[in-house]
Amino acid sequence: MARFFCFLQRGGLVKQKETSKETSGMKQVVLDAVYQLVESVLAEYQLELVELQFRRESHGYVLRILIHKETGVTLNDCEAVSRQVGHLLEVEDLIEHAYHLEVSSPGLDRPLKTEKDFLRYRGKKIQVDTNAPIEAQNNIVGSIDDARDGNLYLRCDTGVHKISYEQINKAKLVIEF
Repeated sequence: MARFFCFLQRGGLVKQKETSKETSGMKQVVLDAVYQLVESVLAEYQLELVELQFRRESHGYVLRILIHKETGVTLNDCEAVSRQVGHLLEVEDLIEHAYHLEVSSPGLDRPLKTEKDFLRYRGKKIQVDTNAPIEAQNNIVGSIDDARDGNLYLRCDTGVHKISYEQINKAKLVIEF
């Protein structure tokens, strides 16, 4: 399966290091405005926003939009979203400096960030990296039993573990062939 690129991040489990309060405040204002714009475009194509990122990288600023569709994201989906979002961003002039726009699917080893992500993959095997040890381990592999009330319930060999979302640094699907 091909992986197409496009990113946008809002909420969820993502933890980012901010350089200053002023920079992070401006960045959040831009993200909020872009989020509204992107959500309206994705609704037209029956796509779901997985992640939105706006950050500086070695080659300049990048606005990434990750999208999901139950039947799978196609190259045509990414092209259509990129074209329409790019046009609207130019018209609205929300970002004051040069940037690269990337639109993609999250891929097979996609990060899981929200309750909706965990519920979508209920029964699937995932790897969870926690910021506090659970049974003396910070890295746990198990299948998703449930996700509710701010907690992930992960079924492992030793039973079902309740892990609060605040404890999760990173969670992703385990690819089994």
